[in-house]
Amino acid sequence: MLTIWGHENSINVKKVLWCAAELDLTFNFIPAGGAYGKVTEPLFLSLNPNGLVPCLQDDENDLVLWESNSIIRYMASKYGQSTWLLTDASVRAEAEKWMDWSLSSLMPALEPLLIHVGPAKEKYGEQKKINAALKECERLFDIAELVLAKQPYFSGSGFGIGDIPIGCYAYHWFDKDIRRKPRTHLQQWYDAVSARPAFQSKVMLPLA
Repeated sequence: MLTIWGHENSINVKKVLWCAAELDLTFNFIPAGGAYGKVTEPLFLSLNPNGLVPCLQDDENDLVLWESNSIIRYMASKYGQSTWLLTDASVRAEAEKWMDWSLSSLMPALEPLLIHVGPAKEKYGEQKKINAALKECERLFDIAELVLAKQPYFSGSGFGIGDIPIGCYAYHWFDKDIRRKPRTHLQQWYDAVSARPAFQSKVMLPLA
């Protein structure tokens, strides 16, 4: 049996829950982190000494995993090989490239907007940081636009693991009340992923 620790308003937990929903997995969910606490307790720290969510336990393999992208890779490898064509090394590498890009490039650029832009937040935000973040996000989404002009998904010809992390970040980009450069292919991709029932139930929630 799988057990996922986390809370549904965490952007990293959203990734894992979305992936699990796409694969129609059965799992136990233990609320942890944020208002739920538990992450500083000895039991949780024995699973993840970083004290962060999400955290996955797989009793079948006596496995404990943390880091959201690693959890997605594991679940997809174990349960989604045929669904997402992960037996093809080139397809898998293409998808994982965008997973890593989202973590190393997109999330650091987007984070200041998550912190400083929103109801009752602007007065506490630093406009210089917001402007720099907007500029960098626009540059990164220009890169995304170029690739999506050639293929419908970051994972290639079909939806896959490469779309999940970026989809979670893109939700908060499109949800913000900010002026954005129009991008036809990025918008088409976002319309497609945001129409997925698993996205709507697991991702379209506020951050905590």
